[in-house]
Amino acid sequence: MAHIDVVDIKVLVSDWENHRLLDSGDGLKLEEIGGVRMVRSEPKAWWKKSLPPSEWSKAVAVHEEGGREGRWKLNAHCPRDWETHLGKLKLQLRFMDNSKQFGVFAEQSPHWKWLAEQKTTATPRPRLLNLFGYTGVASLVAAQAGWSVTHVDASKPAVAWGRRNQEISGMNQEPIRWIIEDAPTFVKREIKRGNQYEAILLDPPAFGRGPSGEFWKVERDLAPLLRACRELLSTQAKFVLLTVYTIDASSILCHNLLEESTQGLGGKIDIGELALRQEGSQRLLPLSLWGRWQGKSQG
Repeated sequence: MAHIDVVDIKVLVSDWENHRLLDSGDGLKLEEIGGVRMVRSEPKAWWKKSLPPSEWSKAVAVHEEGGREGRWKLNAHCPRDWETHLGKLKLQLRFMDNSKQFGVFAEQSPHWKWLAEQKTTATPRPRLLNLFGYTGVASLVAAQAGWSVTHVDASKPAVAWGRRNQEISGMNQEPIRWIIEDAPTFVKREIKRGNQYEAILLDPPAFGRGPSGEFWKVERDLAPLLRACRELLSTQAKFVLLTVYTIDASSILCHNLLEESTQGLGGKIDIGELALRQEGSQRLLPLSLWGRWQGKSQG
């Protein structure tokens, strides 16, 4: 029988003090961020709730499923817009009628912490490409750490939100390019232009549409996109960081995709899950998968 090396799967747990997971179960999660307590659906919470109904009833916002995207039900004391912070960054949060999201994915805070540790004082600044960048938290963290950032998202409101986060954080002088574009289309254009990057972040949705109606399906489109991203990596490439939220995927899948797309570059690949720890217990709520390739100089 052939020997197969065991791949370590690392669980990264958020320690962001401004976000609290109070309880989870029965397909729901009770959380608090920036002082606002809310209830949202959570497909990965298969177990029973731990806290009594009286604690869940303290939520000032409840996302109700139904229709295309559901809707938020806010009580009289709940703000529709508010702010929180991540270190020196200020982040705008908002309840939107067409989404159960509110502007940040707290479970990604270990990634933000790791990005901040990739601090550089090199001149010119190394280039980082953030694909599917949403409201720009990772872009702002990378810019703080000395990177020149290109932020790409197909959603015009998300990019405007990212610009707003840059503004309220007092970072208008930081080199961040904000691009409204379908990620595969942008990557193809960058290859034709001969542009390259020292780092690439990818946080693709399970499915979505670009600004010109381009349809994205992660199981069909992610592997070709990663292969294309290989052509954007410079000879001084430091890392590629991938996050995947598809419920039927695997962190081993992330390893295989990164291994294929960085073949011949050396370095190392780490994989795992991102999770939130429930307050008052050791229970972890698994929320996404991740994989990270680091070049030889980074390994």
